[in-house]
Amino acid sequence: MMNSSGDEAIDGAVTLGLLAAWALHDLEELATVPGWWRRNLPALRERYPGVPEAVWRRAGSVDGREFAVAVGAMAAVVASASVAGRLTGGRSATYQTALNAFGLHGLVHLAQAGLVRGYTPGAATSPLIVIPFTLWARSRLRRAGVLRATRPRDLALGLGFAGAATVAAHTVARRLTKA
Repeated sequence: MMNSSGDEAIDGAVTLGLLAAWALHDLEELATVPGWWRRNLPALRERYPGVPEAVWRRAGSVDGREFAVAVGAMAAVVASASVAGRLTGGRSATYQTALNAFGLHGLVHLAQAGLVRGYTPGAATSPLIVIPFTLWARSRLRRAGVLRATRPRDLALGLGFAGAATVAAHTVARRLTKA
């Protein structure tokens, strides 16, 4: 698909590529999250005593099945945003917000690894897939003239989108697996 000025095509690699990059990233999380929490929760509780006990209980209660269902629910969100991007040649606000959220969440993974001074789930693929894909896709959208200007509120919106989608995915997963 060409934009109106004909500068550059926005193809499936840019839009549907978000879903592919997300899937590769979440394979790492699927493989590591449940075991990582079991091994690290006691040390994290000790290192960060100011975190409310309810947060630690909730984190420790997520088993592999519930986490896998949450990943599936998130897949629906990312797939919808990717398709919206594809159908609009990358112009979709939902797609661009999801793309920003994906890149910002990669930075959050790196910050988490810094806070625990070691590996955290998602930290390996964030610098290898998440952040590079986001920067590449944004550059393609920019060259095609369809990238919306990014203001600080857009970054907050992206983080909020990621946070809300994560909470919703885990809520759905908890209800489906505890029923």
